[in-house]
Amino acid sequence: MIDLINLSKHFGNIKAVDRLNLSVSSGELFGFIGPNGAGKTTTIQMIGGLLAPSEGSVMIDGIDMAKEPEKAKRKIGLIPDRPFLYEKLTGIEFLKFTADLYEIGEEVFLENTEKLLNMFSLIDRAHELIESYSHGMKQRLIMSAALLHNPPLIVVDEPMVGLDPKGIKMVKNLFRSLVKKGTTIFMSTHTLRLAEDVCDRIGIINNGKLIATGTINELKHTAQIGEADLERVFFQLTEEEIPL
Repeated sequence: MIDLINLSKHFGNIKAVDRLNLSVSSGELFGFIGPNGAGKTTTIQMIGGLLAPSEGSVMIDGIDMAKEPEKAKRKIGLIPDRPFLYEKLTGIEFLKFTADLYEIGEEVFLENTEKLLNMFSLIDRAHELIESYSHGMKQRLIMSAALLHNPPLIVVDEPMVGLDPKGIKMVKNLFRSLVKKGTTIFMSTHTLRLAEDVCDRIGIINNGKLIATGTINELKHTAQIGEADLERVFFQLTEEEIPL
């Protein structure tokens, strides 16, 4: 579903992402972790078509993002870490705006919107202005918008930001359910426990380079650690000190 081929992004002399090669299969929940400034969000933005690579290619289900961006983006539901919302619209108006961008028919829009607003506990606030929403509600609205066109690929940057414990549990269950139905999820997160709980495989990026990929057990083997959690593996592979 995702193929990143020699993917690089430079900002002046800074190599934010450096020759990244990675494949993510259909129906896989892939976790992407790394220290602050490692290149996670830059990679997410290139996968989502928001940022052009300096070198290399992003392929989405066999479609080259650089050559056919509109076709590739239709495959993706993008959930950024800092969502931009039109705050003078109501929640339902924003979803209708999103549906029009994806050319979703009225019948499908109404069916999917009702399902998503109920799922994300927004049904009672759907006709209120977004500016009145809490941060957590805005995050749930952007997730609803990302899922509205039933994309085969969800690309999400820090999915749990602003969510309360109930919302976190709901999103974890939702991701598991989507993957069971064949949806691919590429998830960047700082929350190592979340990655350990829900991801099929994990990639670790540091200083713009992908330094390890695999299941938890494979990463433990790479880090030459026997019985350990992902946190210890992460600090071992990134050569950072474990905080006291």
